Amino acid sequence: MSAEQPRINDRIRVPEVRLVGPNGEQVGIVPVGDALRLAQEADLDLVEVAPTARPPVAKLMDYGKFKYESAVKAREARKNQTNTIIKEIKLRPKIDPHDYETKKGHVVRFLKGGDKVKVTIMFRGREQSRPELGFRLLRRLAEDIQELGQVESQAKQDGRNMVMVIGPHKRRAEHKAEARAAAEAAKARDGHEQPGASAE
Repeated sequence: MSAEQPRINDRIRVPEVRLVGPNGEQVGIVPVGDALRLAQEADLDLVEVAPTARPPVAKLMDYGKFKYESAVKAREARKNQTNTIIKEIKLRPKIDPHDYETKKGHVVRFLKGGDKVKVTIMFRGREQSRPELGFRLLRRLAEDIQELGQVESQAKQDGRNMVMVIGPHKRRAEHKAEARAAAEAAKARDGHEQPGASAE
């Protein structure tokens, strides 16, 4: 853990640093004592941002604030990573209608849950010479679920399989709710304006 934390203030044990000001301006190479004094005068910390450079690069900054913002960014990145789970559904080129509806139901459920879906069509034997069956099936599925998601990776042959990735529409439900609220607000506004207009 300590390797990840940059050295700050008195822990910077080098004779000189390439100093960067609080707004990213280049100050130049200065003795570390001078850099520390500048940091104190500005009520900031001296933080080593590139320890392997020669001389190391140090920046004047509010380290507490920097750590807080870094933690927030890391948390956001983690949240985004955990949100995008890829589920997989496997189909056969000559799938019967009932099975197709069942598999489509799974795709719908995954997309509603905010997950991406990798749809794999498995070809066997002679089916491999008829890739158009796979393309047709994937196109049909994409059209059937277009209300909930869109194709992120077009259908492509992968050995004996054909693969396509579908992702959910971004915050579709939120957009719908906003649109509905805006429509209701407009209706209420029009309702208030109507009597005034007729009175004239």
